[in-house]
Amino acid sequence: QVQLVESGGGLVQAGGSLRLSCAASGRTFSYYAMGWFRQAPGKERELVATINRSGGSTYYADSVKGRFTISRDNAKNTVYLQMNSLKPEDTAVYYCAADPSNYSGNYPGGMRYWGKGTLVTVSS
Repeated sequence: QVQLVESGGGLVQAGGSLRLSCAASGRTFSYYAMGWFRQAPGKERELVATINRSGGSTYYADSVKGRFTISRDNAKNTVYLQMNSLKPEDTAVYYCAADPSNYSGNYPGGMRYWGKGTLVTVSS
């Protein structure tokens, strides 16, 4: 099992940037594919980005391609989400997730382990 703790959320103006971090503890971090999901008020949770165990393969939702970058540092047991050119529609609670696989594509059923989330608010 792995425990996940997100940080880095906050309030930012449209066009600005934020970097989210997710620190993992427990079982070996490099055993897991990692992902970021988000849930806006009144909407269903959606996948933002995923990354495989080594970090060599990534996947992005169309809505964030070219603006967000997922990365990981296996030595630091941390996964990041760099968010640039933020829009008001990016406002949501962002969740870090882990799955005991090496797949970096879509996860329609979500991942196995979840953090508690961090709120990102983008003002217009």
